[in-house]
Amino acid sequence: MVFGLFKSRPGLPEIRARVRVLVDQVGAPPGDPVSYGGSRQDGTPHIEAGSRYHFVVCERGNEFERRTTDDLDDLLYWIFDGVTFSMASNFEVKHRRTGEDTRRQLFAKQIEYLERLSPEWAARQEAEHAEILSRHPFVDK
Repeated sequence: MVFGLFKSRPGLPEIRARVRVLVDQVGAPPGDPVSYGGSRQDGTPHIEAGSRYHFVVCERGNEFERRTTDDLDDLLYWIFDGVTFSMASNFEVKHRRTGEDTRRQLFAKQIEYLERLSPEWAARQEAEHAEILSRHPFVDK
């Protein structure tokens, strides 16, 4: 479990501190990949913490996504799913291979990044990639 250092249910300050450690660990751009407590209303996810944890995406007054959990590990996974996807997308664009389905490098790189944070997160993402590929297989040209 990624948050094993905490003895009680972490609140927003502890979550922010843990996210910053993980940002450095994975080599993501510095700064907060999410906001805490309230939305910027620009599509950036925000975190709410109370009796449960909420991962919420809002833009211009509309809520587009809300995931709720009691498990901090799930919340951190959701945050770093997005962070590592963005990092992997940037990598793929800079290293694009002509004729290859762009998801090949993107998916592999995302797993590599997640592995730096948690083998469980990497395995979870691999299963999600496998589900996507079962419906929409790689298409190389």
